[in-house]
Amino acid sequence: MVIKEVVAVNENSVFKVSYEKINAKGHRNIRGLHHTTIEITKEEDLSPRGDCIVGVKADKAVNDLSPSFKNLLKDKNTILMGLFYINGSLYDIVIGQGDPRLSLDNSIKIIFRKSTYIDNSTIAIRVNKAARDLNREMIDLLKNPKTMLTIVLIALKPLKIDPENICIGRIIEYLPISSK
Repeated sequence: MVIKEVVAVNENSVFKVSYEKINAKGHRNIRGLHHTTIEITKEEDLSPRGDCIVGVKADKAVNDLSPSFKNLLKDKNTILMGLFYINGSLYDIVIGQGDPRLSLDNSIKIIFRKSTYIDNSTIAIRVNKAARDLNREMIDLLKNPKTMLTIVLIALKPLKIDPENICIGRIIEYLPISSK
């Protein structure tokens, strides 16, 4: 799976789009039971109390995301999609919203939040899922420290909305949803 740092905009664009890819590993203590958040961390160890964490040893935290990606996330009209892959197979999709209050400067973790609470690790608010809502087969696979998790992040900011021209196909053409 190849993801490029892209901001796709031209005179006919409906969305400004930027992508990021994060790799993390499983851990024997991953439980995925938290009811309001999903977390990915660069830390190597995980206690059983970390029930929101679904990936450790991540290669990025929010501070490591590209400036163009972070700028898109700092807009309340930006939609963030997180596509969760294991071994090239898509297991789950999380959708949330950007916000101008995001600082995106935590150097250790990334947190998706169902609420509107924001701290320096928050990547999106009002997300549609918490750790307990994620695909349970994926969570079971992530209990193995050898399991590799890839999260493709897609930030979509509407540039112009013309009800006569917008259709789901315009959105789908921007998404790297094929696992091949």
